[in-house]
Amino acid sequence: MSENKRFQLGTIGALSLSVVSSVSIVICNKALMSSLGFRFATTLTSWHLLVTFCSLHVALWMKLFEHKPFDPRTVVGFGILNGISIGLLNLSLGFNSVGFYQMTKLAIIPCTVLLETLFLSKKFSRSIQLSLCVLLLGVGIATVTDLQLNFLGSILSLLAILTTCVAQIMTNTIQKKFKVSSTQLLYQSSPYQAMTLFISGPFLDKFLTQQNVFAFRYTPQVLVFIALSCLIAVSVNFSTFLVIGKTSPVTYQVLGHLKTCLVLAFGYILLHDPFNWRNILGILIALIGMVLYSYYCSREGQKKAIEVSVQLQTKEGESDPLIGMENGAGAIDDVALPIAPIRKADKDLNA
Repeated sequence: MSENKRFQLGTIGALSLSVVSSVSIVICNKALMSSLGFRFATTLTSWHLLVTFCSLHVALWMKLFEHKPFDPRTVVGFGILNGISIGLLNLSLGFNSVGFYQMTKLAIIPCTVLLETLFLSKKFSRSIQLSLCVLLLGVGIATVTDLQLNFLGSILSLLAILTTCVAQIMTNTIQKKFKVSSTQLLYQSSPYQAMTLFISGPFLDKFLTQQNVFAFRYTPQVLVFIALSCLIAVSVNFSTFLVIGKTSPVTYQVLGHLKTCLVLAFGYILLHDPFNWRNILGILIALIGMVLYSYYCSREGQKKAIEVSVQLQTKEGESDPLIGMENGAGAIDDVALPIAPIRKADKDLNA
């Protein structure tokens, strides 16, 4: 199997794992918080990360992956930043209406595009930008209802957007810069994420819920759902790093909105949540945006692959001009040979 096909299968597997695990944990946590009254989201996230680290430590002991240490300051800073972004998102939800919180999540995509354009010189074509606009419009119609603004909530939302964007961009750039896998990065950063949330979680949760996480009555049913949530979280955390590493922070956010649409649909089917024409219309528009985004990304990926192929063949022709002479052709034909199939490929691509 070629390297390109292996990469595509790995990417599809990562995206599928991310969708299935994220939708599962949302349903599990909804039952835990709504039905059983356990509303300590930040503390629960710290337990998720702690279980993730322990699971990866066992995997390392079983030699399922290789430990690859790199710059410790980068690891610590990245882990703490990730923890802070999660805490700020929870605070944003606590200080804002649900509608404004959904707007905060929608703003992460354009903010990520802006930051990558300004600081990483990454270019997004007009087709990609249009598909993202369609996607955001659909998710906005489906999820945004009331928009109640307040100064403190707006500041917290802005900080949550910035820290989340920077953390997700760092997830991608660190893996490429230090040549570490998603598993290696998650293993080294998860203790610092867990520590940040474990220290701040009980205070944030008490501030938001007016309840003490340590005074909560942990029935066997609550413990079972907490354990199930932590186990699913291992898959969620792993697939998050995997998707961002294999694709990009923007693609991960697009995938996140697909999860939102699926959660709305599953909530209506399984939990009989209220559903109206706005939800249906918004989900349909969002799905169109996702299909367009996938199509344009695929098309641009094919164009880049063709350009790289041309450059490699051109370099080979320039480095060894005698190959063409030995085959009874002039040296100039080594450069000219790839041109005809490439033009044909471009024509087929644009058709």
